[in-house]
Amino acid sequence: MTGVHPETYTVVERILQRAGKPVQELMGRTDLIKTLKPEWFADEKFGIVTVNDILQELEKPGRDPRPDFRVARFNEGVEDIRDLQPGMLLEGTVSNVAQFGAFVDLGVHQDGLVHVSQLSHRFVNDAREVVKTGDIVKVRVLEVDPQRKRISLSLKLDAAPPGKKDRAGELRFEPARQKSATSDPSHTSAMASAFARLQSRR
Repeated sequence: MTGVHPETYTVVERILQRAGKPVQELMGRTDLIKTLKPEWFADEKFGIVTVNDILQELEKPGRDPRPDFRVARFNEGVEDIRDLQPGMLLEGTVSNVAQFGAFVDLGVHQDGLVHVSQLSHRFVNDAREVVKTGDIVKVRVLEVDPQRKRISLSLKLDAAPPGKKDRAGELRFEPARQKSATSDPSHTSAMASAFARLQSRR
């Protein structure tokens, strides 16, 4: 409960011996600690300045100098890449960041990729502008390819996964998210080709 480094615990032990008190009874006892002189405990390894810092830490205990540490809460039942389904909302830890995107550990033994285009609703040139290694993030699963061990993720939680399927297993397109076919000829041909491929498989 102090900022005293373990390397200096030998100094603390000498202080406790001199004070004649266990550490629990010495911490916070300003009146007692003020009677201890730093030069009594300094040696060739730890000087008076270091000993004085130790006494100050013992005088005002109760804080943990380590930063708050939080880990992602992996979803119960999601332990393998084959457990993932498009549309799932999951929590993960950013394991690596490159300009083109961020890799996220979801607890399935294969990191997923959040492409730079899926990091924010605004334009992002470099993923490192948005996230850093160790960040805890919530992501939506866009696509899963167990054979190639690829997981596509998005930080845009309201984004629908591409090629979303209905209960019958048919590919369902989201008209509200598509451009008007009449305003984009290339879009018309692409949609026609997609529907043609679907019809040919029936």
